[in-house]
Amino acid sequence: MTWMNRQNLTVLTEFILMGITDRPELQAPFFGLFLIIYSVSVVGNLGMIILTKVDSRLQTPMYFFLRHLAFIDLGYSSAVAPKMLVNFVADQNTIPYNWCATQLAFFILFIISELFILSAMAYDRYVAICNPLLYTIVMSQRVCWVLVAIPYVYSAFLSLITTIKIFMSSFCGHNVIRHFYCDSLPLLTLLCSSTRDIELIILIFSAFNLISSLLIVLVSYILILMAILRMNSAEGRHKAFSTCGSHLTVVVVLYATLFFMYVQPKSSHSFDTDKIASAFYTLIIPMLNPMIYSLRNKEVKGALHRVWKNLHILPM
Repeated sequence: MTWMNRQNLTVLTEFILMGITDRPELQAPFFGLFLIIYSVSVVGNLGMIILTKVDSRLQTPMYFFLRHLAFIDLGYSSAVAPKMLVNFVADQNTIPYNWCATQLAFFILFIISELFILSAMAYDRYVAICNPLLYTIVMSQRVCWVLVAIPYVYSAFLSLITTIKIFMSSFCGHNVIRHFYCDSLPLLTLLCSSTRDIELIILIFSAFNLISSLLIVLVSYILILMAILRMNSAEGRHKAFSTCGSHLTVVVVLYATLFFMYVQPKSSHSFDTDKIASAFYTLIIPMLNPMIYSLRNKEVKGALHRVWKNLHILPM
């Protein structure tokens, strides 16, 4: 690499995000659509965090994990959506170099945390259904905090490794990212230096994160299903299924999206399909999760009803 090229590399201060579409007539409709989706997501997840914190009947391990799931959904949607919305109305879709690194770091932190929080929630349902008499002992407050702290620490570690490895590498003169946010794969295409090590890190840990978290969920639900089939009471079976329904729906939607994105054949892989899948799991899934848990969960609906009733009887 020549001295002049090295000089060019040191003055790279920003990236240009291509966005979801380059068609001008779609900018305004997409802005309106994603503004509504993000607003509903923020209200839903903030509402779930507040509700599971203030309602005395929702102070159980399941809702402790649900509160952290809502925080994570709010986190990774907020890492992406505000900048994307600004770019719909801005003349030039630029993002500063440091902001790009920050966005990537927070996105990786939250998306990996989501996988393992969902695994912890599956384990929680397994203990509740298969060992109900020991539930309060096994799922103590200390255990619950350990089950959320480990994913956060592990995710932060991977986030820092990936972000530092990418942004300590040499970028070429091109600074156009073929995406609507700073993601690792589009950034790798802009590097002049060898990307072999970074690609290997991403591949190994992505496979580990997906397979290990999914394995915990699958084993938990196989054991839950076996326990449910042994129940004599139809009412007991229905109650057991109903407590798992919301979580299972969230798991299926998220993992189906991630496997579509990462396990598709290389010949059919493109940044356009990546953008569609990314829009789904960065914006739509965080909006759907609080809806799923609100609509399918009697305890959450009951808590919402109590809060609404209390608000109406407050003196004006």
